[in-house]
Amino acid sequence: MRRLEQHHFAWLSIAAALATIALKTLAWWVTGSVGLLSDALESFVNLAGACFALWMILITRDPPDGGHPFGHSKAEYFSSGFEGILIFGAAVAIIWAAAERLVAPQPIESPGWGLAWSAAATVINFIVARVLAQAGERFNSIALRADSRHLMTDVWTSVGVIAAVALVAWTGWLRLDPLIAIAVGLHITFEAWHLLRESVDGLMDRSLDGEAVTRARTVLESFHRRGVAFRGLRTRRAGAVAFLQVVVLVPGDWSVRQGHELLDEIEADLGAALPGIEVTTHLEPLP
Repeated sequence: MRRLEQHHFAWLSIAAALATIALKTLAWWVTGSVGLLSDALESFVNLAGACFALWMILITRDPPDGGHPFGHSKAEYFSSGFEGILIFGAAVAIIWAAAERLVAPQPIESPGWGLAWSAAATVINFIVARVLAQAGERFNSIALRADSRHLMTDVWTSVGVIAAVALVAWTGWLRLDPLIAIAVGLHITFEAWHLLRESVDGLMDRSLDGEAVTRARTVLESFHRRGVAFRGLRTRRAGAVAFLQVVVLVPGDWSVRQGHELLDEIEADLGAALPGIEVTTHLEPLP
């Protein structure tokens, strides 16, 4: 059921992308604004990213197999990286279109209706972005978090474009429209870089964040009073799954039963401190 719910959030993102494409394309069509065109192009990127995220989430549902004994949870990192690449592509297209309009500026028609359609699309994106952010935290899903951050980037981009179109209509300075579009293109490259970096970090088995590692060390230190020690603590994350490995050192005169009962306790306490983590312990005698 957990993955089924995550799957539903991905479909919500796709529905939002389709709705905003329709609204923003209509806004561009009635105004001719290159700024609103840039906003509409980014919504196509949202759709492609949401579809790819859904595909990757479905892959993570596959159980471990002979070729992938640790499961398929890292597939979500491909979603984040793919979305980053799409954003870079959209940024290039936006800047190219804006540069042409900067050389040959054109008037904006019917700005009122265009701004109304664009504002409606922005509201949809904001609501869905907040929902996806909460779902990303709930499921610890990088795919949903990446989609949420992308949509929030789209929200702030839309706010800037709407303000620019309104200023052009008010001041009559036509070159303000493509200048804002160029600024939008440059701005979203930063989000693309962030998504790509996070994707690479995940594929490179980056350790858990400092707060999680501190919690793990606190749990392990609580066992020192029983005459045991630890070494080789390692952590990593693979999509929604976190892994921890540690060597447990016990007195040499302990029985095998005593040692493994201790390992069961340690693994249970670590699981309580870091819900959902997969713990691997190895028993060795103290030197």
